[in-house]
Amino acid sequence: MTEASLDVVGIGNAIVDVIAKADDAFIAANGLVKGAMTLVDMDRSEALYGRMGPGIEMSGGSAGNTMAGIASLGGRGGFIGKVRDDQLGAVFRHDMRALGVRFDTVPLTAGPTTARCLIVVTPDAQRTMNTYLGACVELGPEDLDEDMIRASMVTYMEGYLFDPPQAKAAFRRAAWVAHDAGREVSLTLSDSFCVERHRGDFVDLVENDIDIVFANHHEATALFETGDDLDAALDHFRRRCKVAVVTLSERGAVVVSGDRTVRVPAEPIERLVDTTGAGDLFAAGYLFGHTNGRDLADSLRLGAIAAAEVISHVGARPAVPLTELVRSKGL
Repeated sequence: MTEASLDVVGIGNAIVDVIAKADDAFIAANGLVKGAMTLVDMDRSEALYGRMGPGIEMSGGSAGNTMAGIASLGGRGGFIGKVRDDQLGAVFRHDMRALGVRFDTVPLTAGPTTARCLIVVTPDAQRTMNTYLGACVELGPEDLDEDMIRASMVTYMEGYLFDPPQAKAAFRRAAWVAHDAGREVSLTLSDSFCVERHRGDFVDLVENDIDIVFANHHEATALFETGDDLDAALDHFRRRCKVAVVTLSERGAVVVSGDRTVRVPAEPIERLVDTTGAGDLFAAGYLFGHTNGRDLADSLRLGAIAAAEVISHVGARPAVPLTELVRSKGL
């Protein structure tokens, strides 16, 4: 096996985020599902955008956020995702490359526009997402940069991308390429609604194609239909994959690997502002630690530090260099 030139390559939805604050009355008036990610069409997206207050626009998407976190930690990352050759597509490409993340996926020249996610943040810091996937749904096996996958220690795949049939084929192909090259494959379950849509496929992926899985408490228990019994879900993970990392919000996080179980508390923060990107940045910290020789506990701690930073401000990407923050924490 040749030496890896990248730590992690992410495969996911290339999305530009629009983030605005609103109250619960706005959520109710617009029929939104608080705290969930809902897929919408272009007309619904435009209507909601017109009703939202002043917002921040920045490149996002779950796996894209994770790769931004990897870069902020000093890691070597790449990204595979589909945009259109339009203004938002150019913004997304520029933002990823400016972070030092390789992004070479060929853009669409016709058809759906670049995706955008409208994120409403309520005073309790919950984020409600309404996503128009646009060009994202066009990603297929032919868009995979297989040389980049072979060169990456871990290929990290975003559960949100799993809806279109060609994306499913891309996931399977990416996992095969990575394993054929002796690399590891990781999956984030993304959202409990996403898990319920794809439970059978996700269980099959975890059992046969995934080495490292990321989930929160609700996603983990939803995957294995264990009610609210997290320990039962962890036992399922233990039997089905090498490593499972489960985030538990203010209760920290837990990782199971074989007969080992490691827990870390949440990092203290001064004020919870916006939970957007918390899971994405936790995955970034953990994967950075994992690919740079850290043990389970240190990798979890890196994830907790990265997640704590991103929930302390509006936006799903680090506002300060995570390398400096980690150094200040003695890691």
